[in-house]
Amino acid sequence: MMLHRMLAGWMLLLAAAAGWAGEALVVATYPNLDRVIKLVEPLWRQRHPDVPIKLVTRSYADHQTAMTTALAAGSGLPDLMGIEVGYIARFAASGALTDLAAAPFDAGRWRDDYPRYAWAQAMSGKQLAALPVDIGPGTLFYRQDLLAAAGVGEDELSRTWDSYLAAGRKLKARGSYLFAHARDLKDLYLRASLKDGEGVYFDGSGKPLVRSVRFVKAFELALAARKAGLDARVSTYTPAWGDALRKGRIATQASGSWMAGHLETWLAPQTRGLWRVTAMPAGAHATWGGSFYAIPRASTKKALAWELLQLLAHDRAIQLAALKHDDVKAFPALLAAQDDPLFETPVAFLGGQRAWQLWRASALRVPALVANRNDALAEEMVNAELDLVLDQDKPIAAALADAERQILRRARR
Repeated sequence: MMLHRMLAGWMLLLAAAAGWAGEALVVATYPNLDRVIKLVEPLWRQRHPDVPIKLVTRSYADHQTAMTTALAAGSGLPDLMGIEVGYIARFAASGALTDLAAAPFDAGRWRDDYPRYAWAQAMSGKQLAALPVDIGPGTLFYRQDLLAAAGVGEDELSRTWDSYLAAGRKLKARGSYLFAHARDLKDLYLRASLKDGEGVYFDGSGKPLVRSVRFVKAFELALAARKAGLDARVSTYTPAWGDALRKGRIATQASGSWMAGHLETWLAPQTRGLWRVTAMPAGAHATWGGSFYAIPRASTKKALAWELLQLLAHDRAIQLAALKHDDVKAFPALLAAQDDPLFETPVAFLGGQRAWQLWRASALRVPALVANRNDALAEEMVNAELDLVLDQDKPIAAALADAERQILRRARR
């Protein structure tokens, strides 16, 4: 019965394709995902010389805003949509994305082809809202030269939360900060002790978790770091942050594996050979970012969009091409692409360290967390309250109670 439904579905889609000649397949995305589309275009032209790809690339922020607006309006949508992981739950909640687990796509059969957490991120309830194309295994970047000058061993960074802060005090005495902002430590701790099926800000029924012991401890750690002067008080991806990285004022940076490429190509290329990576404090395993593609329900070219999506997400050769492209270096989501010899090679920018091995092992241990469409809202409220704790001495309990109240009020709108 399932096979019959799939065949019937594809016959309808292929029948619709008869009128597509000359019409472009519209793909909306953001840097550097757009470069992968360009890698695929020659193969696509061979397969479909009469259906060009129309690539619409906007900046990361502009893309997410444009897609949010288009989904709300139900118009102006592409045939294939790039989505950063933080937006999947919100976009899926609109009901405007195609369920890729349903016939005729039946992508649910690929569940074990990806890391557990990446598949969980793509799910919305029982629906598969998107497919992952790249992931960002979490890791702790650190400046080897700054640690050596302060007499700090690598193990001190990752042994426990207390040893991490103790290392920060030694680094501070030598003139460098442990990390950019106390908010970063809060974010790291919030994801440190979660298990499969749990959420960062909400439980399975949608109840906020921000007054839990986990949030209290995260705020306490952030406050302790601020009082000890361990953070540079600069937000990531600001000019001040980039300047601090280049000048060696920040000794560690928790991020996704992709940060190595950012440091090398534009953030701090002059620091080549000075950085290393290690496990995060207390054995934490987390992920930073990750890219997905979804097919809007409004697309009239679903069969073609699905064909392109399979190339991007489930073709080993394409995944490896994106990994090895100098301007992309995307960590492949497809597990079958993670056995390439490149994963055994040293990373020159990281002083010859075999970092790919660490990142690959970490990706397999990241918990499969459940996303909520209001996660971004909750993060905004929690960050605002943390700032009051750090800068105005607001009591932690009061801050978290106010965060919960604001989240509940805003989520009902």
